[in-house]
Amino acid sequence: MRMRALLLAVLLLAGCAAPVEDGVRLTFWTWVPGMDAVARKFEAIHPGIRVKVVNAGQTKDTYTKLQIAVRAGRGAPDLAQIEYSALPQFAVTKQIADLSALGADSLRDRFTDSAWAQVTIGGRVYGVPQDTGPMVMFYRRDVFDRLGLTPPRTWAEYVETGRRIKAADPQVRLGFLDPGDPGTMDGLLWHAGATPFQLRDNTSVTLDLTGSPGARAVADTWSTLLREELVAPVPSWTDEWWKAASAGRYATWLAGAWAPANLAHAIPESSGKWAVAPMPKDSPGEAENGGSSVAVVAGSEQQAAALTFATWLNAEPEGAGLLNRQLGLFPATRALLRDPAFLDQELPFFGGQRANRVFAAASDGVRPGWHYLPYQPYANTQFKDTVGQAIVNRTALGPALADWQRRIADYGREQGFTITTGG
Repeated sequence: MRMRALLLAVLLLAGCAAPVEDGVRLTFWTWVPGMDAVARKFEAIHPGIRVKVVNAGQTKDTYTKLQIAVRAGRGAPDLAQIEYSALPQFAVTKQIADLSALGADSLRDRFTDSAWAQVTIGGRVYGVPQDTGPMVMFYRRDVFDRLGLTPPRTWAEYVETGRRIKAADPQVRLGFLDPGDPGTMDGLLWHAGATPFQLRDNTSVTLDLTGSPGARAVADTWSTLLREELVAPVPSWTDEWWKAASAGRYATWLAGAWAPANLAHAIPESSGKWAVAPMPKDSPGEAENGGSSVAVVAGSEQQAAALTFATWLNAEPEGAGLLNRQLGLFPATRALLRDPAFLDQELPFFGGQRANRVFAAASDGVRPGWHYLPYQPYANTQFKDTVGQAIVNRTALGPALADWQRRIADYGREQGFTITTGG
């Protein structure tokens, strides 16, 4: 039976018309609104497979429920959306399937290098990339035009732009830094060329949040921005934050290419006032901020069919195109990123700007070599009480990053990992 499942998966991935047994029922956990409609499109093409889409809650809720269900041996889905940052934990604990055994390696060339690297752990494939978050600078075109500013190209220019904005309009800040958001800090470190987390194998971890030139540059730049009150230390995604963003209180937002859908949904009244530019940089290289995969749960009895669905959803032009056009997910697939129809879209929210070209260029330039920890979700819980406190108090970030590293290292050792630290 196992050989039959393996053969079926290989035939499906190769694009052959291999039949799928009638009556296959899959359950897919995801937090993306509107995914059910996309699943119905898949079913129309694969009438032998039915997909039940379940919103199991946002990230933390989904992960907790998934771990409980897998350990209990009942109630787990066949597939689950898992962020790249959490995927290593599920892979190392063997709660998700090794898709290499089902022929998933053949999908590699369909995805960007950075996306594929995030689903490959210890040389094995544990997920199909769904979306990515190449990091860019969203900026208020109306604020920049009113103050005679141009998008900063370097971090020194970014700081100076913040000073000019504060001097011209004390009600506006260059941007913000969320004291509870480790993802943005990870993106900034990645963008600067730092490699704070390195998973050498399933038991050995190297940490360096403070010692590399990139990590020091991030700490110095953002310590200055906070100390001079050029950026606001505020939580994001709150009603207050959205109101301030709508009113133009933040001149920039450094975020992943997933942000447009959120802006258009939450503050549609600001349409036409935003634009997109590359991140400021002092050396070549880009970074990701966010992104998810679709993983097959280890206990699923329908792994071949589950991989068929995950492949269509994320690797095929029709599925990936629907995720982008209807759900606002930024693609990880090379075919869509190179499609002139995608690149040349004039996005109304950005005043007709062909913003996909900016996003795609950032995606193409992502620095290689980034890793997440096999216990990244725990590490993220320690951010708020270390780096987050320094952000709130506008104190130096270097010592706070060192404190975060110590907590991450101590926990890793307690869990049996061999930890090496730098800095």
